[in-house]
Amino acid sequence: MIPPHPSSLSVSVVVYKTDPAVLLATLRSVLAAAQFAKSSGRLSRLTIDVIHNAHSDAAFSTLIGTIMQEAAAQEAGFRLFEGHGNVGYGRGHNLSILQTTADYHLVLNPDVTLSVESLAQGLQYLQQTPNVVALSPAVRDGDGNKQYVCKRFPSVLDFLLRGFAPGFIRNFFEARLARYEMRELSEQQASTNIPIISGCFMLFRTSVLQAVNGFDENYFLYFEDFDLSLRAHDKGALAYVPDIHITHLGGNAARKGIAHIFMFVRSGIRFYNTHGWKWL
Repeated sequence: MIPPHPSSLSVSVVVYKTDPAVLLATLRSVLAAAQFAKSSGRLSRLTIDVIHNAHSDAAFSTLIGTIMQEAAAQEAGFRLFEGHGNVGYGRGHNLSILQTTADYHLVLNPDVTLSVESLAQGLQYLQQTPNVVALSPAVRDGDGNKQYVCKRFPSVLDFLLRGFAPGFIRNFFEARLARYEMRELSEQQASTNIPIISGCFMLFRTSVLQAVNGFDENYFLYFEDFDLSLRAHDKGALAYVPDIHITHLGGNAARKGIAHIFMFVRSGIRFYNTHGWKWL
């Protein structure tokens, strides 16, 4: 089979008070994975967009200077968006999404590190599977534990159990949560028609991402990836590709304080008002 023509890729990373060392590890992992994808004939051009939703300080400026030099050494594009204030997660990503001209676009969290083969594998899968419009990888946390990032449409009870219930109650509903988190998905081959994928890593066909106008900017934080997944699903299949591996350090809203709980609830109400309420 004749290999596909190498594709261009843009990556957007929204940053707000992120640990500079964590962010540097994320961006370096993107550059390493891009270098591998180029050598594999899958990638022609990489552009990294960092959207900074906070005020710059010396540590952040130093980090940006370092990563700009490393990107230039690999002939990768790098753009910094800042000065716009804390506009939220989705609106921040849209600054990149709605103007990119790349073939594919990766929405990436600033606390994710990619395996070196991840971009080559993701691009290959999308190049060879035209009915799939976006994909999700296999994810582990910083301790090596598997994270289940593909979801069925959530009920309100599912969110309460997963985000706020103590462990002994979650154990009682283990089978229910396993179904919600699609834990039955194969780890040996890709699965398609996934309803919802996680915003920590969403590799999209740019044409589809722009056709749905990117993220709904009315979500400041939380649920914007759920909403985007459901809207993108109208354009084609979403896939889980277990051969792609990333590490994600993120936690849930309940452990981040009352402000995050408030944002979670407010975004949840918007999500259900848009896509329909499901209580149980």
